[in-house]
Amino acid sequence: ADFGNTPAEARRDEQGHWLLTAGDLRARWSGLPEARADDDGVLRGEVYLAAGEHRDLVLEVSDRPLDDPVDAEQAWQATEHWWRDQVPALENVVGRRDARVAYAVLRGLTTPGGGMVAAPTLGLPERAEAGRNYDYRYVWLRDQAYAGLAVSVEEPLPLLPELVDVTTARVLEHGTDLAPAYGVTGGLPPHESTLDVPAYPGGAAVVGNWVRGQFQLDTPGELLQLYAAAARHDLLTSEDAKAAELLVDTIDQRWRKPDAGIWELDPDWWTHSRLACVGGLRRFAEQVPGELAGRAEDLADAILAETSRRCLSPDGVWLRRPRHHELDASLLLPGIRGALSPQDPRSLATIAAVEEDLSADGYLYRNRPDDRPLGEAEGAFLLCGFAMTLAHWGAGHDVEAFRWFERQRAAAGPAGLFAEEFDVEQQQLRGNLPQGFVHALLLECSQRLGAEPETDTGSGT
Repeated sequence: ADFGNTPAEARRDEQGHWLLTAGDLRARWSGLPEARADDDGVLRGEVYLAAGEHRDLVLEVSDRPLDDPVDAEQAWQATEHWWRDQVPALENVVGRRDARVAYAVLRGLTTPGGGMVAAPTLGLPERAEAGRNYDYRYVWLRDQAYAGLAVSVEEPLPLLPELVDVTTARVLEHGTDLAPAYGVTGGLPPHESTLDVPAYPGGAAVVGNWVRGQFQLDTPGELLQLYAAAARHDLLTSEDAKAAELLVDTIDQRWRKPDAGIWELDPDWWTHSRLACVGGLRRFAEQVPGELAGRAEDLADAILAETSRRCLSPDGVWLRRPRHHELDASLLLPGIRGALSPQDPRSLATIAAVEEDLSADGYLYRNRPDDRPLGEAEGAFLLCGFAMTLAHWGAGHDVEAFRWFERQRAAAGPAGLFAEEFDVEQQQLRGNLPQGFVHALLLECSQRLGAEPETDTGSGT
């Protein structure tokens, strides 16, 4: 529906159901027949329940004619049964309840054939009255990769094939012009606009996303990680292999050029983007030997050599970009994803530097966007805190890994959900939720911390 532009109409039928239409969208609200439609088109109603009493309020939304009203009791039973079947047991993990909630979130965010949206919400502000209100109801391909790695740590969990299939569909369709994100129906997100409807306090109802015009070089690297995981579990199809080759082509053609990077900034020669490609190329080459593997290895070596020349500090720490002595928590990821060994001196030096400069009270910030103290410009990034967990785990720092893991999962809200940011001082989640990639990293951490340490297969070159 064209919310904010198309007038909504509401009427009550003889059974007390409220029927609403807005453009092509249809909705039915059952369970509150005493509600009234105000002149402004808003339905308002109050209900008072005695102790132990309950009432089901059912909202059905569709772009097609609605069937008979839902039987609430049957719907409760069917829903509980479906979710029990969908969420795996996850026995050998740390924080089992949170891990199972995380998987349920990933499952719930994923539309069959359409991919996993970053979050199901829009307009929840990261900072009140600061203009930072975003629409995350789109499928970021990087997030598909993060989720895919989380559901392929040991046995492949049922969500893995779906994530691979939608990735392959997008890569084969768009090739080297791959965008960072798509809608669940396959098109690009619309341009950003603000709706004239009431928004969350401190925010605005912004729809669409500016990512549609960006190129993010780390995305093809992360997608190669996803294909490597599929290959490791014998799930890589011939179509997936074609898509992987297109990703190698994309990296080969574009790694020397500026890109928007993982944080979707102005184009620059972002270090993380190059190292994400190195990791993806190497992990894919490990799993799919042959001519393409040799090409991927050679390309990875060339990218790493140039990135080391331009982006490594004199003391062996990865810097955010050339000619700027800036740190970034995303630079923990290369040691996790196979660009380097997690025990490589560059990985260890970066862990130490990032922890010293970008952490506070057990939480981690992306970077320092200006001269203000940590926490004033933006909240801690929970994705980064879980990345620190994996970095310490890979480096053999077990106690530190568990400390970071427990601190991050303590930021969950009452329902076990995470947003992208956490305001450490206010002890509040910030931004849209649930945020898929945070739950993906929690799920991955919980499995890795619950398993025996893996043999180091990362490169030290």
